[in-house]
Amino acid sequence: MNKNHQKTEKDYQEQLSVAQAEIKKYQAENARLQKALNERTQDINKLIQWTQSLQQDVLAVYHSVTWQIGNFIAQIILKLLRRPVTPTARDHINKILTTFESWKINYFQNRQQHGLQPYTPWHDTREYALWIKQYDTLSQTDLVEIKNQMEQWQHRPLISLLMSADAPNARWLHNAIESVQAQIYPHWELCIVYQSALPEMVTKYARLDNRIKLIDCIENKKLADNLNNALTIANGDFIALMGYADQLPSHALYKIAEILNTYPDTDLIYTDEDKLDIKGRRYDPYFKSDWNPDLFYSQNFLRYFTVYRCTVVNDISGFCSDYQSNEDYDLALRFIEKTSAERIRHIPQVLYHHQEILGENGENLDKNSPNTVCQILQAHFQRLNQSVKVVEAVAGHTRVIYPLPEKLPLVSLIIPTRDKLKLLRGTINGILNQTDYKNIEVIIMDNGSVEPDTLEYFKKIQNDSRISIIHHAAPFNYSQLNNIGISQAKGEIIGLINNDLEVISSEWLGEMVSHALRPKIGAVGAKLYYANDTIQHAGVIVGLGGMAGHNFKYLARETPGYHWKPFLIQNYSAVTAACLIMRRQVFEEVGGLNEKHLKVAFNDVDLCLRIREKGYRIVWTPYAELYHLESASRGTDNTLKKYLRLRHELNFMQSKWGDTLLNDPYYNPNLTIEYEDFALAYPPRINR
Repeated sequence: MNKNHQKTEKDYQEQLSVAQAEIKKYQAENARLQKALNERTQDINKLIQWTQSLQQDVLAVYHSVTWQIGNFIAQIILKLLRRPVTPTARDHINKILTTFESWKINYFQNRQQHGLQPYTPWHDTREYALWIKQYDTLSQTDLVEIKNQMEQWQHRPLISLLMSADAPNARWLHNAIESVQAQIYPHWELCIVYQSALPEMVTKYARLDNRIKLIDCIENKKLADNLNNALTIANGDFIALMGYADQLPSHALYKIAEILNTYPDTDLIYTDEDKLDIKGRRYDPYFKSDWNPDLFYSQNFLRYFTVYRCTVVNDISGFCSDYQSNEDYDLALRFIEKTSAERIRHIPQVLYHHQEILGENGENLDKNSPNTVCQILQAHFQRLNQSVKVVEAVAGHTRVIYPLPEKLPLVSLIIPTRDKLKLLRGTINGILNQTDYKNIEVIIMDNGSVEPDTLEYFKKIQNDSRISIIHHAAPFNYSQLNNIGISQAKGEIIGLINNDLEVISSEWLGEMVSHALRPKIGAVGAKLYYANDTIQHAGVIVGLGGMAGHNFKYLARETPGYHWKPFLIQNYSAVTAACLIMRRQVFEEVGGLNEKHLKVAFNDVDLCLRIREKGYRIVWTPYAELYHLESASRGTDNTLKKYLRLRHELNFMQSKWGDTLLNDPYYNPNLTIEYEDFALAYPPRINR
């Protein structure tokens, strides 16, 4: 009996082991298939984005004066030749676009049922590999130039790399150490802290290279304590953290030293980065913006390779053990409290390769604790005596909610319009009845409406004390209409609002006002969608298309985009005046909108650039969501007069802001300015 029982138990254990192995196998396969599905979904989203952009380009051609004149002449010739009317190229294109629009609507409806899509690398891995070969690989000429330059330097700072190697993967640790030893710049030291036995090859490295220092720490100590131990023996002018599995390209520390020689007052340096898959191939680069404070409150984009001035690190007592796994974010926040934005510099090059670490089932193990990040950020604002609320946001990121005063300031919303009653009625209804923020006045700038229904609507809504209408029967001048409206406004806060908006989130205005009241913020923009739930506006990048453009235009609403940027509060060079909120004092300080040279286009970009010139930041928030039917009431620039006006506005912007347009600090020179999709630049706009 006992033998049979033992046999049964043994058989059961064997069957269980086989079943568990099968489950792991299927889980791994499921993870692989899910990853492949996510990548294909990303491809479809990009294809839709590109196709919609192409669709707009085609429509622009059809509306152009040149095409209309050519088409008119062609029709006359066909009639003279008595040729029968047959489908034209335009008819075929329109059929394709109509079919595409129908498919796209169905696709988006189905996707929205699944909710937010998971993050997948934005740049195609194969394309990125070719880009690396072409633009991110040092030649022998480069190496000679680097060595010649280093010989001329007066300042050769010592850089201490701190690495924690607790139970490391031997192969990865070997690769990491060798990447440090391969540095062209020789003035470094590598301080490795560990709590368990190290591979023999590591101790061998240390014996042969006195720049490698090993620190045996007491077991079960926290990472922050170990890093502080490393700090005590670090002799560097600057320190940086390095993961035991990660790698540096050979010129990484050279580029750091180059910045320190060019800008000796620098306190903090960060770089672009990418990842290494389990086979050591580079993928998923993050080409970052220059210092972006509001994005840093949403996302720790300094995470993997940041160089700190050692004296400041010592002044703030090094690392804190209260926030396990997020010691770097806490250090960075306490560090920036002791320096200024002018002493923070970004190197727009990939100088760090972060090793992907996966679990048994293919899941990414390199994740933060959102709750801990919120605590760290909340403590930062408490030290700054700022009463804010920090909450978790999408995909482990954070959202900072700024308080509104108990007595809400009056907000004056200026809405230029001419007829288009259906659109205007929707905008007014959304503002008055679907918006939480109630202390508002609406000033409608009527630019010559003539339709009886519109005029009757004006008479009706004027009974509402919150609404006033100013009639200005003159040629359309967007800047002038808004300047007149603001001159009559009573609010401390003003808003430039298009007549073709539809409210999605009732908190939109309160969210925007809360940012506009911040002393260092000059203007605030919203997240605007087309009616088909693709993005119309998620910030303006100057230089796109030669002037300025809306990044992520036509991207599906539920798509993570480029490192989750469409979902994070951040700074941009400009935001669209279709929905822009700011303090009246700032508007008057910069002289309002330019109604002489920028009557229709680019006036919002010019306004934002003048605001930045005064030292204010521009904020874009994804938590103010509205639909926007772009330029529905103004129409297209399809006459010679409109073309000449647009040409004048382009020339004015180029002459006034030419240098600024060449280098948007909130966009990376490794990304394209030809399109609005964060694609790779060919070539990058930097000297390597």
